[in-house]
Amino acid sequence: MAAFALASLAALPSIFAQARKPAPPKTLRLYVLDCGKITVANGDSMGFKPGELSTANMVTPCFLIVHPKGTLMWDTGEIPDSAFANGVSPATQGAFTVDRPLLPQLAAIGYTPADVTYLALSHYHGDHVANANAFAGSTWIVQKGDYDAIFAPRPANQPRLGAVADPSFFTALAKSKTMVLNGEDHDVFGDGTVVIKFTPGHTPGHQSLFLKLAKTGPILLSGDLYHYHEEITYKRIPSFDFDKEQTAKSRAMIDEFLKKNHATLWIQHDYNSGIKRRIAPEYYE
Repeated sequence: MAAFALASLAALPSIFAQARKPAPPKTLRLYVLDCGKITVANGDSMGFKPGELSTANMVTPCFLIVHPKGTLMWDTGEIPDSAFANGVSPATQGAFTVDRPLLPQLAAIGYTPADVTYLALSHYHGDHVANANAFAGSTWIVQKGDYDAIFAPRPANQPRLGAVADPSFFTALAKSKTMVLNGEDHDVFGDGTVVIKFTPGHTPGHQSLFLKLAKTGPILLSGDLYHYHEEITYKRIPSFDFDKEQTAKSRAMIDEFLKKNHATLWIQHDYNSGIKRRIAPEYYE
């Protein structure tokens, strides 16, 4: 009897954790998670002249998309949660500053990495992939161009800007169930509400994410197709893009897609828009 009682007590935490997990929503839901900020001295690396940017600083959001049939994690931040192990907050690495680790933000809305059905990274740069290994139990959806670059041998003199992120960010993903897309779009849940759009140029396998939200309306998460609204105004493309000509073609394609679908472009890094967005536990639907 005593052993049974102890076993029952040991089971309580998992029972309570299951009870806290939200029920699947009836319609698509989007959570914006605060994954940090980037302090940038100027827009030189993006091709801007002094005075052309309202601010060179950026925000770095992560997104949890919750669908009636499952969940998708889109981008995982610029500094891994392990940087908070010593209790120091905020965590800083160069130009990156993160006030709150990612996984506690997910826990606060009832989710753990084990609850995430799919992981998709917009691309392989370090400010988008820092916590990717935490989602190794999810099905990883990745374009072949980025997948091949991530696991290719690394040249010792690889430039800082535009480089594939630290290999340690992808070690666990190497063993994940993986869906490799061959330069194609992908309807994640099969109903047109969550669609990965192939938008190469910034990296060979860069992708953006289209969401059809019932109340907010259709939106497109840019990845790094754009960093600033001024890139549209001045038609600027970062010098470190993998293929600037391909970036221009992807932007033109997405511009037509946005018009056809009456969708709003969310530039993920845009500081002025980012600081106004609802942050989890609030959500868009």
